[in-house]
Amino acid sequence: MRLRSRALAPSPLHLPRVAPASGMHPQRGFTLVELMVVIVIIGLLATVVAINVLPSQDRAMVEKARADVAVLEQAIETYRLENMTYPRTEDGLNALMVAPRGLPRPERYRQGGYIRRLPTDPWGNAYQYRYPGSHGAFDVYSFGADGVEGGEGDGADIGNWS
Repeated sequence: MRLRSRALAPSPLHLPRVAPASGMHPQRGFTLVELMVVIVIIGLLATVVAINVLPSQDRAMVEKARADVAVLEQAIETYRLENMTYPRTEDGLNALMVAPRGLPRPERYRQGGYIRRLPTDPWGNAYQYRYPGSHGAFDVYSFGADGVEGGEGDGADIGNWS
């Protein structure tokens, strides 16, 4: 009898494998904890990148505005050397592209102008021009990030005086 009961007892090494029901597959995927860990890591990386990149972008925009002002200032000086006067405030920076009316000697105006196109400041606004200037013979400037005259910090005006 012992032999018989032994033969009927299933051996743990030889358990039959049960196939899943048709159309059923074992569940695969990520647990909620694993997903939360990945989301937190991505959030931390995005924060580090934002902290390091955004101030650099602000500095780059200010430097671009300064470079544009320097180019416009040089074009205005060339205009003055050839036409014996600075452009009038009413004519603005367009006088660098198209000869304004009322020039004493229009034949001295450079064919094609003094600049190909007027740039806009990094914030999408037009550069400003004033003659006579408040800070020198003339002022060429951008209102800065805030788009209004004056301001401090990122909103400070950027001109040929700074």
